[in-house]
Amino acid sequence: MTSSAESPAPPPYLSGNYAPVDREITAHDLPVIGEIPRDLAGVFVRNGSNPRFRQKGRYHWFDGDGMIHALRFEDGRARYANRWVRTWAFVEEEKAGASLWTGVTERPDFTNPRGPFKDTSNTDLVFHGGRLYSLWWLGGAAYVVHPASLDTCGTETWGGKMPTISAHPKVDAVTGELMLFDYKPFPPYLTYAVVSPAGELVHKTEIDLPGPRLQHDLAITEHFTIFFDMSMQWDPQLLAVGKTKVKYFRDKPARIGVLPRHAPGSEIRWFETDPFYMYHTINAWEEGDRIVLVGCKIDAPVAGDPQNPAREVPTIGFLRLEPNLYRWELDTKTGAVKESRLDDVLTEFPRMDNRALGRKTRYSYNPRLHASAPTLLFDGVIKYDYEAGTSTAFSYPAGRFGSEVVFAPRVGSKGEDDGYLVTFVVDEASGESEAYVLDAKDVTRAPLARVKLPQRVPTGYHAWWVPGSDLPA
Repeated sequence: MTSSAESPAPPPYLSGNYAPVDREITAHDLPVIGEIPRDLAGVFVRNGSNPRFRQKGRYHWFDGDGMIHALRFEDGRARYANRWVRTWAFVEEEKAGASLWTGVTERPDFTNPRGPFKDTSNTDLVFHGGRLYSLWWLGGAAYVVHPASLDTCGTETWGGKMPTISAHPKVDAVTGELMLFDYKPFPPYLTYAVVSPAGELVHKTEIDLPGPRLQHDLAITEHFTIFFDMSMQWDPQLLAVGKTKVKYFRDKPARIGVLPRHAPGSEIRWFETDPFYMYHTINAWEEGDRIVLVGCKIDAPVAGDPQNPAREVPTIGFLRLEPNLYRWELDTKTGAVKESRLDDVLTEFPRMDNRALGRKTRYSYNPRLHASAPTLLFDGVIKYDYEAGTSTAFSYPAGRFGSEVVFAPRVGSKGEDDGYLVTFVVDEASGESEAYVLDAKDVTRAPLARVKLPQRVPTGYHAWWVPGSDLPA
C-alpha cells in the first residue's frame, strides 16, 4: 500500500536518464577504456533540456533550460565540461530564484510581462564562421557560445534582421554559407535567410503559407533550399483564442517546397505528398532533373489519436515517435513525387558527414529507437549505406542508452566515412555516463575508446563536432 503522504513519482522526463544535473564542472585527463585515436582532434558538444527550476504546471521534456555538455579530444586525451546556456530567461529566473514561465503543455500566459513563451535555447547547436550557436526549436535567439569555455557570449541577430531563428539551420561546407529560417504562429509564418561565410546576412525572404506550421527542419542541395508544409500543425481555431494545441490533419496532404537558394519566396515550387510529419532530414541532393531527399518520416505523430496503429511506441508528452527512414524523389520536370520506405526499424536524430551536406552522400548514422520503451531511448546506432542498400549496426550493452551521434572526421580524412562516431552513453541502473568513440568505417566493432565521464550526462538533443583546427586559440 502506498502512503498518501508519499510524493508522487516524478514525470518520466524528469527521472532516470532524463533527470537534470545541478552542477557545472570541468574535468581534465579523464580515464579511458581502450585508446582515444591520436587523429581525433576537436570538441564534441551536445545540447539538451536541463531545468534549473521546475516550471509551473505540467513538465514536458521540451521545457528545460539548455545545457551544453562538451568533450574535448586532443593528443589522445579528453576533458569534459558542462554549462547552462545563459539565456535572458535563465538570468531572469536566477534573479527570481524560481521559474517564471509555464511549459509547452500548459496554456501560454499572454499576460506574462516577460512574454508567453520561454526561450530555453535547449535544442540544437551549429558552428559557422568561427561561432557556435545554441538554438531553440520554437524559434528563439541565436545564442553565441564559446566552443572551448562554453561561456555564453550574447546573441547574434545579423544586424537586427533575424532576431530569432529556428533550430536546424544548414551549413554548406563547400560555399561556407549558412541557410536558416524562422517560423511563427502569426504572419509572416515562415522567413528564410542566407548568411555568408563572413557572417553577413546576404539574403532574406518571406515564404507564403496558408497558415501557421511546425517547420522544425529544412534541407539543402547545391542550388536549392527545401521547406515543408506538413500535416501536423497548430490548430488554427484554438490558436485564434490563445491556445497552442497541436493537431494532426489526416485529410490535409503534405507539401515539400523547393526554392533556389538566393531566390525570393514567391519562386518556391511545391510538391504534394500524402500526409506526414518529419522532425529531421538527413540530406538532399540533385540528380539531373530530380531532387533526392532522405529523412525520418512519421505517419501518425500525435498520441491519443484513435486512428493510430494499435501498437506501443515511445512518446514525448502528446507526441508519438514512430519514425522510419524514407527517400523522396522530386521530379522537377513533371512535378511527380516518388516516395519509398528504406527500413522498418525506428530511427531518429540521424546524422551524416557534415562536409558533404547538400551533395550526394552514401552514408548516414541513425540512432536506433528502443521501440518498446515508453520514452525516447536509443539502444544502438545504425550505419546506412544508400549506395549498396544495406545497413550495419552497433548495439549498446543492455541497460545503456545513447544520444545523437556525430561524425568526427579524423585529421587528414579523405573519405565520407573516414573518421569516428562520438556519442554520450548512460547506464540506466547506475547513472554512470561514458562517451563512446566508434569506428565510422565499421560500426560493428567494439568502441575504440570509452571515456569515463565525471558525472551523469542526461539524455539530450542535438550535437555538433567542431574540428580542432576551427577552435579559437
